[in-house]
Amino acid sequence: MPIRLHDTRRREKVNFTTLEPGKVSMYVCGVTVYDRCHLGHARCYLAFDLIHRWLESSGYDVQYVQNFTDIDDKIIHRANELDGDWKTLVDQNIEAYYEDMDALNILRADEYPRCTDYVDDMVRITADLIEKGHAYEADDGVYFDVESAPEKYGQLTGQSIDAVRSGAGGRVGETGSGKRDHKDFALWKAAKPGEPTWDSPWGPGRPGWHIECTAMSMDHFGKEFDIHGGGHDLRFPHHEAEICQGECHTGHSPVVHHWLHNGFVNIDGEKMSKSLGNFWTIRDILTKVDAMVLRFALINAHYRSPIDMNETLLNDAERNYNRLLACYVDALKALGDGPTVHLPHPDLASPHPLARATGLLEKMGEGFAQAMDDDFNSREAVAKVLGMVREIAKTLSMDMDEADREAFAAYAVDLLEETAGRVLGVLPSQEVALAEPEEDPRKAEIADQVEALLLQRSEARASKDWARADSIRDELNALGVVVTDTATGPEWDLA
Repeated sequence: MPIRLHDTRRREKVNFTTLEPGKVSMYVCGVTVYDRCHLGHARCYLAFDLIHRWLESSGYDVQYVQNFTDIDDKIIHRANELDGDWKTLVDQNIEAYYEDMDALNILRADEYPRCTDYVDDMVRITADLIEKGHAYEADDGVYFDVESAPEKYGQLTGQSIDAVRSGAGGRVGETGSGKRDHKDFALWKAAKPGEPTWDSPWGPGRPGWHIECTAMSMDHFGKEFDIHGGGHDLRFPHHEAEICQGECHTGHSPVVHHWLHNGFVNIDGEKMSKSLGNFWTIRDILTKVDAMVLRFALINAHYRSPIDMNETLLNDAERNYNRLLACYVDALKALGDGPTVHLPHPDLASPHPLARATGLLEKMGEGFAQAMDDDFNSREAVAKVLGMVREIAKTLSMDMDEADREAFAAYAVDLLEETAGRVLGVLPSQEVALAEPEEDPRKAEIADQVEALLLQRSEARASKDWARADSIRDELNALGVVVTDTATGPEWDLA
């Protein structure tokens, strides 16, 4: 089955094709490094991490480039607020970016170009656009003339620039006295007092925002490449501008063969915003939530869908992630030291329990692959993995020959490591998984009381005394305890 993806430009699912067989060129817009990364950044780079992982698992050689915007109005303003050097601010935030992404187990891109290393390329492209009649010089810089190629604007949004202006994701209001038309956008900004500048044929200044990605992507991939990605808010004006300037500069269309955009993150039903007091940096949230739980929560949604981040979502993610981790640990502990025996041939219709179990798991594995092939549907893929967890836990709890148990455990470990580990990126290494966790002193303090209540709860449920069982549940809730009923009995943890 071919990979199918939703192409923003074509507004439909299409078969994924590459310019060169077996190879993928992928460029994803990176962060403007004026501050620490927030939850929206985590969503974006996790989405493209999954895409990166699945393409490689599917046999593609992926060349993945992600840039850093390291000069921009926001960077200059933040450096001035902090009375610091803009280069120092940039370096600190790039290092923090790597730390945040590593914590979320996001694979590194192959290249991380900085836009300030490409100023000469931006100047060259801008000069070419002027020569071809697509840009003009003004007192305050150089602007792209949108009316010189009106058919190219609006290809991602399906609307004219005027129609979508009010819903733009930011930085569309780059005004200047030299603009001929409000639709035009800056390619080069003339120097302002106190700002860093570079030389150009139009005097000292610095590049506009949109021209950066065109220069960097073309330096790495040439006049056309396979995938360009970014957040939903970058469709307009940033990616529309890239199409205009890139295709007018090269004379080639399309420069990008597949456009992909991930959905927003809302907090308790509202758009994340500092003014609303619901703005979470990745550092903030990782003081409250385990990094792999956050990753699990964010991938348990289709990458194009918006996510409403709330306490219920995180609690569900923690419960399901702990189920996955416990199953993986149980399978690891059941592994033998020597060679394993052969399992029976997978067969859903077989009366043999192991043949039936491996048949079901094989079918779930096929469903996992089909989900990822269908526009990288990680939500459905996560559901398949949780189904695997249920079947593996049930099978490991069965009475069977020790050699068969070890063989099944090896099969289960391989399956989980391929799906939940290599593709979804939510499994720790075997060494980390098997390490004894540090005892939480709060948990140790109430352990005897909780175990006694759980025993009473089991007895009440066995005698169908539901009122007593509910009363005990309320007592456990009051202690801050979350109970998960498993095939081997209730398990508990602190909320």
